[in-house]
Amino acid sequence: MRVPLSWLREYVDLAADATPEDVLAAMVTVGFEEEDVHRFELSGPVVVGQVVSLEAEPQSNGKTINWCQVDVGEANGGIRGIVCGAHNFVAGDKVVVTLPGAVLPGPFPIAARKTYGHVSDGMIASARELGLGEEHNGILVLADLGIDAPVGTDAISLLGLDDVAVEINVTPDRGYAFSLRGVAREYSHATGATFRDPADRDFAELQPGTGHTAIVDDVAPVRGHVGASEFVTRVVRDVDPARPTPPWMIARLSLAGMRSLGILIDITNYVMLELGQPLHGYDLDKLAGGITVRRATPGEKMTTLDGQERKLHVEDLLITDESGPIGLAGVMGGGTTEMSDTTRNVLIEAATFDPVTIARTARRHKLPSEASKRFERGVDPLVPFVAARRAADLMVEFAGGTLTEEGGALFAEVFVADIDLPKGFVQGLIGVDYSDDEITGALTTIGAEVSDSDAGWTVIPPTWRPDLTDKWSLAEEVARIHGLGRIPSVLPTPPSGRGLTPHQQGRRRVSDALAAAGFVETPSFPFTTEADNDLHGSAAGEHLPGIRLANPLDGSAPFLRRSLIPGLLQTAHRNISRGLTDLSLFETGVVFLPEPGVEYGTDAVPPLGERPSDETLAALNESIPPQHRHVAVLLTGNVVARQPARAAEPAGLSEALDAARVIAAASGVDIEVAQGQRAALHPGRTGVLSVGGVEVGYVGELHPDVAAGADLPGRATVLELDLDQILALGGGRAVAASLSTFPAATQDVSLVLGADVPAGEVKAALAEGAGALLEAIRLVDDYRGEGVDEGEKSLTFALRFRADDRTLTAAEATEAKLAGVAVASERFGATLRD
Repeated sequence: MRVPLSWLREYVDLAADATPEDVLAAMVTVGFEEEDVHRFELSGPVVVGQVVSLEAEPQSNGKTINWCQVDVGEANGGIRGIVCGAHNFVAGDKVVVTLPGAVLPGPFPIAARKTYGHVSDGMIASARELGLGEEHNGILVLADLGIDAPVGTDAISLLGLDDVAVEINVTPDRGYAFSLRGVAREYSHATGATFRDPADRDFAELQPGTGHTAIVDDVAPVRGHVGASEFVTRVVRDVDPARPTPPWMIARLSLAGMRSLGILIDITNYVMLELGQPLHGYDLDKLAGGITVRRATPGEKMTTLDGQERKLHVEDLLITDESGPIGLAGVMGGGTTEMSDTTRNVLIEAATFDPVTIARTARRHKLPSEASKRFERGVDPLVPFVAARRAADLMVEFAGGTLTEEGGALFAEVFVADIDLPKGFVQGLIGVDYSDDEITGALTTIGAEVSDSDAGWTVIPPTWRPDLTDKWSLAEEVARIHGLGRIPSVLPTPPSGRGLTPHQQGRRRVSDALAAAGFVETPSFPFTTEADNDLHGSAAGEHLPGIRLANPLDGSAPFLRRSLIPGLLQTAHRNISRGLTDLSLFETGVVFLPEPGVEYGTDAVPPLGERPSDETLAALNESIPPQHRHVAVLLTGNVVARQPARAAEPAGLSEALDAARVIAAASGVDIEVAQGQRAALHPGRTGVLSVGGVEVGYVGELHPDVAAGADLPGRATVLELDLDQILALGGGRAVAASLSTFPAATQDVSLVLGADVPAGEVKAALAEGAGALLEAIRLVDDYRGEGVDEGEKSLTFALRFRADDRTLTAAEATEAKLAGVAVASERFGATLRD
């Protein structure tokens, strides 16, 4: 909300030397956020001048200019020669002259310059050049504005261009502050300055008369609330829409962020900003019969003021006459009855509309407006009568109209529910020891009625505060009025047992461990194509069910992902296209795994504003497919860059397996690797990852065709694991092993066995046979060649033995090693290599 300070001063005592920063500081103390300060971007000298003479001079380019002699006053140099291209003035007219040294909005500095054979010693300004509207067809003649000021008068102050506005951010629950009335009241709360309510008028003078009472025919209220509870009309006849809007009003509207659109529309906007009550003016002569407020019928259409034909929804609330819809209630009027240059008689409308109805209509039609912004937050139901009369008075004063006894009013009883506020509640909630007088004083200050009750107080909030609905919101008001600075800054003591769950801690450990290992986390959108889901979401590339979005962000990727790999491929492609070729990426995220034959989704969306039943929540949960959290890794390029005396080391399966071990260590599990096959991976370079015999993921090199399809040069290695399953198998905790202080005994063993026996199974057999003394085992060589028969291979393992309570002897280590060899021999026919 932008608030011109000259306007604010009309309703609250503002110190003469108060700066915009002072006003903003005061508003911050009562809970508003400061946004900006707005000024007219011009500086003087800009003065009133009188045209002494002008000579029309045709030019060779077909244009005719006026060589003018303009009196700007003795203090400003007397008569000056000025070239002007406009022709809407004559000798004797008083105009606005910008003298050399002035700066107009743009910025556009003014200087004496030679043009059309003359030295133009200044410029005669138009309204648009001064920032007073969009009119640029001619220069600004002061007589047209009803101004007759002495020559040489400072035009900046004369036209209100020296005003300044402060802008505050208004939260959705405080719609009353979208008005000068509301902001002035809050400034009064902040400073104690005297507040003068512009809506404080005798109700007797606000009666609108008869002859134009609207009918509300709402057969389908939203949530049981009738669309229009009040509807006030007043008639002003014989207006002159050609009359100029007063400069001070244009200046205030401009600073408030609105353009001047003619005196009649300017007045309705001015009153809306002043009182917070949106108004609409109809050309009375264009109305066909009486006004009816109703819901739209199926298939109904209307054209709004912006010239757009809109297909209406049955929830839309309409203003209609006998010709059909003439306005979207509370949002925008229709084009058939709008006020124009030919309007002579005006019907002013001020109403109270249902906030939910207006909010839904504005969003449905993507048509936010200044009116809907206020109606959807709730306007003061006591203001429509005041606003209608205020607009009528201004049309009489500035548009030459005549206020008639015609009009009408749909009355509604204004009922505000009282709130019980127990004694001690505010102090207990806020943590400040407020006295009873401070509590009741704060509530009275904001306009509430406070009376004693057995338990404390009964509070009736003011009509302009629909956000005050319970004792908690009242307590917040007490804290706000007395200053949030009184609330102590004390961190609460967290109750025991709170914080991250073991599962959440495990996910965080995995992400931290991968980042510490040099991988970069790259979250991506969970949307992909059906083809990518089939390729990466299944082992054999078969078609699996997927969740298709009804309204996808990208029509080419309408499915929810079954795998994280497509997102990593897109990220890698984007980075490689920008010259970053050595990549170690990872992502943790949710994948969506619908089960075959199960229909997901539901059309039974519960209504807003009420808590769904347990049965409804259970049905909604059943309509959601299983969602597992996975972790995936992608490596491409080099892990060690080329450097002097050292060749580059490309990333491959070993680095991906290292990443799997990092994840396993952070999850508290041991991951086993076995040969496998997947459609998207290179045959023979694919591994299945398991924990305790349970398959949890896969690792491998991308198939060359898949890598080429993703525009990845060279090789790319990927890894994907079901993180939820791994953490569940690990028990949710990763316990660090104790460190023995005794030395290790190391031995190697080479076994000859069939070439088709997986090395991983041999390793497991050795570990099983060696028993508890074996601390680590690692495959160091796979030899096939001279000295080894055809169809066989030699596997060499490095073994490390250690005891927790003693130093092992070489004999103990050898005994454990041979026990492992015995198991491998029994299972696979392995023999020791000579």
